[in-house]
Amino acid sequence: MNSFDEVFEKVKSYCLENGKIPEIGMKTWINTLVPLKLEGTDAIFSVLTEFQKSIVVENYSTVLKEAFFNVVGLDVNIVINVESEEPETIKVPTDAELEQKHAELEQSYKFANYDYTFDTFIEGRSNEFALACSKSVAKNCGTKAVPDYNPLFIYGPSGMGKTHLITAIANEVRKNHPDFNIVYVTSETFGSDLVSALNKSSISDFHDKYRNADILLIDDIQFFSGRERMQEEFFHTFYKLHQEGKQIVITSDKPPKELLTLEERLRTRFEGGLIADISAPDYETRLAIINRKSELLELKMPSEVAEFMANRLKSNIRQLEGAVVRLKALNHFAGSPITISMAQSVIRDVLTDEQPIPITVEKIISEVSTVYGVSPDDLRSSKRSAQISTARKVAIYVVREITQMPLASIGTEFGGRDHSTIVYSVTSVTESMEKDSNLKNLVNDIIKNIKDKSKV
Repeated sequence: MNSFDEVFEKVKSYCLENGKIPEIGMKTWINTLVPLKLEGTDAIFSVLTEFQKSIVVENYSTVLKEAFFNVVGLDVNIVINVESEEPETIKVPTDAELEQKHAELEQSYKFANYDYTFDTFIEGRSNEFALACSKSVAKNCGTKAVPDYNPLFIYGPSGMGKTHLITAIANEVRKNHPDFNIVYVTSETFGSDLVSALNKSSISDFHDKYRNADILLIDDIQFFSGRERMQEEFFHTFYKLHQEGKQIVITSDKPPKELLTLEERLRTRFEGGLIADISAPDYETRLAIINRKSELLELKMPSEVAEFMANRLKSNIRQLEGAVVRLKALNHFAGSPITISMAQSVIRDVLTDEQPIPITVEKIISEVSTVYGVSPDDLRSSKRSAQISTARKVAIYVVREITQMPLASIGTEFGGRDHSTIVYSVTSVTESMEKDSNLKNLVNDIIKNIKDKSKV
């Protein structure tokens, strides 16, 4: 053989022909090795990143040593140099990247897509009460046997399983009562339906949809904050269904008493039912979630890797499941056993992906205009009606509070207003909030809702 390159080609052929390294592993990792030289018993290669090196060293070095011995009769050491002077942050491939780079995986690899049912919900100390209440509501829906459970109000931070539970209730009721009219929507959908009905002068159709439900499920009720017409319509819908003994299920990020910008009559009715909270899962629950998701994905998860992930991802369930999905992707991408170094890379990527989406001025103006019942164009216009003027000042204050943009730039966003107008608006809202607790609560809710939506 004339060169180390030719030797390495023979080594790769040996690995492929004898099934030592799968084709996808060869394409993704072994072909990234640049053969430099055979120096004594050292087979020296270079790669671009530490991550590539760690994958090859941990998963393929033994196989490569065996292949070299069989090809040239020499027991070599695999030496890999990293060309990059600085460590590179490796992004775990997404589904789209996998499909683009390896079309052959399309039929052999599909992420498990399980339904939100009670069977797939992992019970732990942080959610056992909410789960028990949800099962009882689903079982007794339509019997009027559990009036104290109406409404069922489930609250907790984002990603804890509230949507899973409320969907599981809907699925269970659908299974037991296929003839029931089940209405399950987010608060945003409820609002969109209302706006559409008002614009089309078809409010009766809106009433027919929501007030004839056998069970009404509303997700993320906190987004009703400050929206008076939505609250008005929901109150009358709630009252009619409750009087008829129809089940209502609601989720929120906080308990009724803390939804300060909801009408008092709504909060007291929420508190008149059953309130159940969900908190962050403990270690045992996190570990069970990881193992359950791995089973659904047919992923052979080493116990030490599952424990490593459960120890480091403590925030929420969505984060845990996302990490397992990405680990499955990387496992296929690498064509090698799962290691803790793979899990480390996945965890970095999941945490990066969960950074909030940048909040734009447009998003802020849209939110404020919806709350005050005006249009975004109104806020940028020269109109001076009391409602538009107040909404404009609040929008300017919120833009300043969230983005910290220069005042002159904020003026440009609001139809070219000058610096002094922006200063006046910010000062005016600040002073009014100090005197008016209702305004303070409303503005704080607007800011929170905008930030929460940026995390979705």
